[in-house]
Amino acid sequence: MTTAPIDLAHLRQWVGRSEVRHDVAAPGHARLMAATVARPGPELDRGDALPPLWHWTYFLEGLPPAQLGRDGHPARGGFLPPVPLSNRMWAGGRVSFAAPVPLGAAMQKRSTVLRVDHKTGRSGELVFVTVRHEILVDGLTCIDEEHDIVYKSAGPSAPAAAAAQPAEPAAPVRRELCPDSTQLFRYSALTFNGHRIHYDADYCRSVEGYDNLVVHGPLVATLLAGLAQELAGAALTRFEYRALSPVLLGQGLTLNAWPQAGRVSLHASVGDGRVSMRAEAWHA
Repeated sequence: MTTAPIDLAHLRQWVGRSEVRHDVAAPGHARLMAATVARPGPELDRGDALPPLWHWTYFLEGLPPAQLGRDGHPARGGFLPPVPLSNRMWAGGRVSFAAPVPLGAAMQKRSTVLRVDHKTGRSGELVFVTVRHEILVDGLTCIDEEHDIVYKSAGPSAPAAAAAQPAEPAAPVRRELCPDSTQLFRYSALTFNGHRIHYDADYCRSVEGYDNLVVHGPLVATLLAGLAQELAGAALTRFEYRALSPVLLGQGLTLNAWPQAGRVSLHASVGDGRVSMRAEAWHA
């Protein structure tokens, strides 16, 4: 994608734009997600509560090839503003869980573009788009989310700069994982995510500047939220996360957690100690 000047006034015309979608919290889809993240415990069934952040596997948009961009995402424009920067990533978000979403329930999702901001970082120009998503069941808002999307120009992710930060203290709880191409494929399939950074290594290297396939940011967040709920022994009431740097295929991933009264502090780190995502979880 050729980089064009950022016309912030034009992009902010998308603020306030809304859309509504409907779906059913199908138990079968949740079982496939459980297999993808190796969720312990009995098989999920109708009436069970949807685990935290698994709502991202529903309300999927399926567009024909002619309506996709070069990166495999929907072409720029439409509901989201047409930001003229090549790389698009999940930057973070804040999710409140007011009530459980029971598997088998009919759901409604209301999405609204809240903000569009332009900044300059180490890697050049950045555009942040914040979208609010409300998940309702029987008219009751069960999940209220603000999702931050960042757009940037193609280029190396510069992990060495992130690794220069002070060493993190040892966490009392650590889970070591190694996401592989099968897990990335499964998560892409479950979320109908056609973004080529998750399956096309040549595209990663030649277009977006990554050395290998990129592990989904929302997958990392989901793993952290699942660990937080497991440690809490209770449903989460709020989860906040911020992506700091990408996780690439072949890098070991460690989930680090500090349980406290009423909350769990977490971060995900890769083999060289670099923190890829930070999160805070609150529970009942």
